[in-house]
Amino acid sequence: MSYYHSKIINKNFEDAISGVTEALKKEGFGVLSQINMAEKLKEKLGVDFHKYMIIGACNPPLAYKALQTDDKTGVMLPCNVIVQEKGPGQTEVAAIDPIATMSAIGNAALESIAAEVSEKLQRVVFSL
Repeated sequence: MSYYHSKIINKNFEDAISGVTEALKKEGFGVLSQINMAEKLKEKLGVDFHKYMIIGACNPPLAYKALQTDDKTGVMLPCNVIVQEKGPGQTEVAAIDPIATMSAIGNAALESIAAEVSEKLQRVVFSL
């Protein structure tokens, strides 16, 4: 079982980030954070890295439902989506598959929520 959903798209890095943000919004997610890994790795380690953004996304109603089911679920939130440059005009978008992470908990109620989130994140990735 894979722990993510991914797709290579024919867009530049910046356009891919915009597209991901819009696709997330259509599925009820908001963006809580954006971490520019190339900048952070340069700042902290002095190394060069390709364009790589981690987007922390949250669907508030489903996050609330999950937290009501198990208050430790927050260690797995928000749902991360990465956007990384693969070549000129090619970018990979990948999103966590919460089914893979939530199944470790062994709570059937959480697994059904994870399945719903997974479907939404798959639609985000494959709509691009």
